Amino acid sequence: MDTTPQDLLVVALEAGAGPPPEQGELSLALAGAELIDLLDIRAVQLDDTRILPGGPTAVADGLLAQAAAAVVGRPPFETVEDWLWRRGRQLAAAYAAALAATLGSASGTAPGTGGPARRPRFHRANEAQPGGPIPTDSAGRRAAMDRWESREPVLTALAAAVGVEGLPPGRQPDITDDDVATVLAAVNDAVQELDAVRQRRAIEEAAFANIWRGGAG
Repeated sequence: MDTTPQDLLVVALEAGAGPPPEQGELSLALAGAELIDLLDIRAVQLDDTRILPGGPTAVADGLLAQAAAAVVGRPPFETVEDWLWRRGRQLAAAYAAALAATLGSASGTAPGTGGPARRPRFHRANEAQPGGPIPTDSAGRRAAMDRWESREPVLTALAAAVGVEGLPPGRQPDITDDDVATVLAAVNDAVQELDAVRQRRAIEEAAFANIWRGGAG
């Protein structure tokens, strides 16, 4: 079963012209992609920005099933924002490892045993490099890239959140579902917040380094 998070991971690693995505931002976007898929199969529903469990639903994908099981099932229900930060913790690493295993099996090539492949890489050097090599010629990758090349609105919006632009400047994906729009807005807000926190930390570290050098001199 191809899922939106799987497709987003492939697009984030394959389609961007710049450096690989930050792992933190990608993890937040993957959590949002999971929530959108859960909405689509009615495993959850939104009440304003709160996530309510839906009816019983069989979920074939392992990580998406974990996401469904992680939904808070009683009041006070979790907000979309809280879900992104909680579920998104290290999620990029989990999806990279799962995708490497899945695509390696589907292509008939065990990870690391030969054949065209690329290893998932994220921008931050101090983050773990998860998963094994991902075969570049596989049904899963082709499906994800087909969805990307058609500029499917949800995938395009999620990719843009992690810095992979698929539309001309000023043009926005046509999102008609209010619940999906709510999730996408929360993803963008969370990504911006994480970037702001990272910038503040860099400024504080630089200021401390200057004070330390001044005192040492």
